[in-house]
Amino acid sequence: MKIDDVILAPGNGAFFYDDQAAIRQGARQEGFIYVGEPITPGFSSIRVPASSLSIGLVLSDGAVVWGDMMGVQYSGAGGRDPVFDPGTICDLTSRIVSPRLLDLDPTRYVEACTKVCQPFEGERLPLSIEYGVTQALLSAAAHLCRKTMAEIICSEFNLPLPRHIVPIYCQSGDARDLNVDKMILKGVNVLPHGLINSRQKFGINGGTFIDFVSWVAKRTRELGPPDYHPVLHFDVYGWIGQEIGLQPQRIADFICNVADTVPGFTLNIESPADFGSTQAQIENYAQIVSILDGRGSSARIVVDERCNTLEDIRLFAEAKATHLVQIKTPDVGSLTDTARAVLLCKSNNVGAYVGGSCTETDLSARASVHVSVATQADMMLAKPGMGVDEGFSIVGNEQNRLFAMLDHRRAHTNSLS
Repeated sequence: MKIDDVILAPGNGAFFYDDQAAIRQGARQEGFIYVGEPITPGFSSIRVPASSLSIGLVLSDGAVVWGDMMGVQYSGAGGRDPVFDPGTICDLTSRIVSPRLLDLDPTRYVEACTKVCQPFEGERLPLSIEYGVTQALLSAAAHLCRKTMAEIICSEFNLPLPRHIVPIYCQSGDARDLNVDKMILKGVNVLPHGLINSRQKFGINGGTFIDFVSWVAKRTRELGPPDYHPVLHFDVYGWIGQEIGLQPQRIADFICNVADTVPGFTLNIESPADFGSTQAQIENYAQIVSILDGRGSSARIVVDERCNTLEDIRLFAEAKATHLVQIKTPDVGSLTDTARAVLLCKSNNVGAYVGGSCTETDLSARASVHVSVATQADMMLAKPGMGVDEGFSIVGNEQNRLFAMLDHRRAHTNSLS
């Protein structure tokens, strides 16, 4: 079986691309928009609707399989690719990628991804292209081999078939209070993200943030059953460092104080500070992690900004500069690198969180589930979108369907033996 043709279709992401630099500098939120001029190159306004581009592979048996390309919400920030430009991505895909795909054997998945994602003119392809194309190739391999996408990953990376559910993490967006209630009622494993992306939400010396953390724990006890103990995970977008300074000791002290307000809960703090470069981030995060571990704190550091590609993830993991890595799938690029990143984290005893962005699509979310489950990541993001219901349904149902199929096959195999 080969790929006979390639087709492209414009699409929408499930949320918006936001200019993080402008928001950090105090852009005022008015309703759903941010008022002011954009700062990050490529943004026509501070908040723009997310776009995507679907790539379809026409297989020689007539089937068409798809993958979706897009950027992340805070494109162009923290060393990431610029904001997604559908015209540019469409042109590059048509001229460079499509010819590489024709007559390729998709059943040799990792080999096919390597061939298609080769650099062009000495530069790596935009990571959004890698991401979408490798989704489509994974779907093609699963179709042609009559297997699930997870089974293809297991086969290619010599992994046993998965047996354990991967915990799901939901994000609240700005509708924090309402969505926290939804998460608790649905029994979400990890919550609520919180979108602490401005001084207003963090508060003077972090007071507003601490109050929110305490409220989430209190609400969990009020609405959840007695045996419900979710991990509390908050993304602060560097605001601890922004507000109280970039000294690792002061940041660690603050995080310990927050953890002390919610005894009995594991506390994840994502992106506590932005030290300006990958190397500086590694050095300072390693100090924060060491201090927290030395105190026996229940708080864990999660790295996002400045840790984008597989090589970045390797550097953080080997330096023990985080407790948990967000493997942000559109920023990592090829899904083969997402799989490698999870395995790399595990080999270094660092947690692997297969994340992504609210700007993704249902298609990319479902593909991510299969990689997360196959590699047995520590948690995965409910995506796309900033609502709870849609992302939790898409990711949770895909995982449940996958395990139902794997259990059925195991039972059938046992009956034959």
